[in-house]
Amino acid sequence: MTTLRFSLTALASAMLLSACSQPANETTPASTEPAAEKTSHSLVEGAAQRLDIYQPVDLTADLNHLSADQKKMIGLLIDASKIMDELFWDQAYPGDKQELLNAIDDPKVKQFIEINYGPWDRLNNNEPFLTGVDAKPAGANFYPADMSKEEFEGATFAGKVDLYTLVRRNQDGELYSIPYNVAYTEQLKAAAELLREAATLAESQAFANYLKLRADAFESNSYQASDFAWMDMTDNEIDIVMGPIETYEDQLYGYRAGFESYVLIKDMDWSQRLEKYAEYLPSLQRGLPVADEYKAEMPGSGAQLNAYDVVYYAGHSNAGSKTIAINLPNDEQVQLEKGTRRLQLKNAMRAKFDEILVPIADVLIVPEQRQHITFDAFFANTMFHEVAHGLGIKNTIDGSSTVRQALKELASALEEGKADILGLYMVTQLLEQGVITEGQLEDYYTTFLAGIFRSVRFGASSAHGKANMIRFNYFAEAGAFTRNEQGQYAVDMAAMRAAMNSLSEKILTLQGDGDYQGVGELFAEMGNVPAELQADLDRLSAAQIPVDITFNQGKATLGL
Repeated sequence: MTTLRFSLTALASAMLLSACSQPANETTPASTEPAAEKTSHSLVEGAAQRLDIYQPVDLTADLNHLSADQKKMIGLLIDASKIMDELFWDQAYPGDKQELLNAIDDPKVKQFIEINYGPWDRLNNNEPFLTGVDAKPAGANFYPADMSKEEFEGATFAGKVDLYTLVRRNQDGELYSIPYNVAYTEQLKAAAELLREAATLAESQAFANYLKLRADAFESNSYQASDFAWMDMTDNEIDIVMGPIETYEDQLYGYRAGFESYVLIKDMDWSQRLEKYAEYLPSLQRGLPVADEYKAEMPGSGAQLNAYDVVYYAGHSNAGSKTIAINLPNDEQVQLEKGTRRLQLKNAMRAKFDEILVPIADVLIVPEQRQHITFDAFFANTMFHEVAHGLGIKNTIDGSSTVRQALKELASALEEGKADILGLYMVTQLLEQGVITEGQLEDYYTTFLAGIFRSVRFGASSAHGKANMIRFNYFAEAGAFTRNEQGQYAVDMAAMRAAMNSLSEKILTLQGDGDYQGVGELFAEMGNVPAELQADLDRLSAAQIPVDITFNQGKATLGL
């Protein structure tokens, strides 16, 4: 077994945060654990065989139709994305990134650390893959490592549940918050300048306006105006998703957003094909299989469906499993007034279909149903998952809070479960109405089942992983599929449809009631991997089917 030597420090991002201004009685805004002694580490048992679970893919796209200014702008956006990447490292890993990486000699181990943004395996329930490494803090580096939930919930301080703050201690041991624009002043200022420079090259005035507003947001810590502006863009070929966005990394409460970035090239033809679906959202909302009070909110009329080639991932979006579709903004007010934009990352989606989903189906789906595994169905199921984030309910029915606030750290996983199941509901409705004209219902249901096997391999620590386990176990109890003696699965169409409707009702009711205890009970009952399923997943590993993909990406890969 290869022996790896490095020094783990528990000081959180001292280099990034040392320039932050702070009151005289406050310590540097970093984690409070003392630096550890230099220690020898080795891969834990079984870790060596996981170093190859990611299939490398060149992240490229056709840039020939872009102007010289557009290509230059992509380069600037990639530069800004690299800053987002460093900021997410600080949020995810309570230690010194460069010290960790510089001390690793084995290039495969170093790459695995880079993929996971630390020494914890994101697709194995965040288990450490190096000896001598403690469990990953549930709150990552958003909170002091020694902070308990009881202490946090009993404390009162400004910005306590703010999306865009870190929580630290002053020298008296008291908790306080630091806005991101203060904690990361120099980095965000540099990113803002790159966005403003990119704005001068934008051919779309709406996109130029968005870039300038997003730059302002980096410096002000107020993102809503730029979110509204992002929803007003329709004619831009180049796009970005950049900033502190998703809260998945905060598994303690789900309150704090991690930095990330996607640099995107819009497929104008594919996007035009998808436009027609947005007009059906109000009727689909009204038809949800749940009591009226849980579907009273109407999605905003500005909802958009677009297809893109992604040319750069950074930060949270690049950590562990790679996102292939996006639904944003997350701001509930923007969603209700403007709707959301659903972005389908076509080239990344195709890579996962070819490299992972089809090989999985060849092992786990009965031969007579494999003909129903199609890219059109995979694309639609993925797309309508994102569309479904805009359906349902954003605020509890008693008006006391948002669903996200009421369900705390459980909100993200339940929301992903809602999007999965309502996405399938939408496909069913639109196919039967003749709006979707590609394929037949068996394609979508069978590809959906194969997609569960793909996603449950991400582990139960992620929001998507928990959602997949709940759905798999719920479907199993409802008889939505059968398993033969060869360990191959077949969809029961009628039973899957019934299970889809009943699970949709259950999740929407839990969200609308803000039922934190009920969600916890659902996760405890159905959020685990049964032994039989684990044995089937082990067969996929034995067949050397990758769990996910990783990218060779950047300006050189794009020829810029």
